[in-house]
Amino acid sequence: MCILSDKDILERMRRGDLGISDYHERGQTPNGYDLRIAEIAIRGRDGLIREGTASIPPRTMFYVSTVERVRMPPDVCAQLWLRTTWIRKGVIGAFGKIDAGFEGTLTLGAYNASDDIVEIPIKERFCQMVFETLHSAAEKSYGERSGNYQGQTGVTLAPKKTG
Repeated sequence: MCILSDKDILERMRRGDLGISDYHERGQTPNGYDLRIAEIAIRGRDGLIREGTASIPPRTMFYVSTVERVRMPPDVCAQLWLRTTWIRKGVIGAFGKIDAGFEGTLTLGAYNASDDIVEIPIKERFCQMVFETLHSAAEKSYGERSGNYQGQTGVTLAPKKTG
């Protein structure tokens, strides 16, 4: 496993095998890219917040969708790390890995573990995506293996089980 540097990320984007739509220079880090918030869904409330600032009540789960759409090549996956700005305010993130071959926006789960309302501006940087190269390209990409969220746009939650 090897982590891509800023130079590697930009080169792979230039070549076209790695994609970050709505790329923003401010999001580039030395070893990753900061993803911004497009919309927020707060558990127990109807509707999505797409502009202004979301006020997350204490001890409340919420979901963030990213501005950027990512397109992962077959030999790269990515870790997601909550920015320490949010950790310092009491937010805990529940993230997974972005699989090789995934394409779409990301839905990220988070929890305001503090006793205070946390104000989160739309378009603000929320988490860092750290790219890792695989030892070899995946034989079958995310879209071929499960692909449950392939091509998603906006906050996308798991379907409710019936029966």
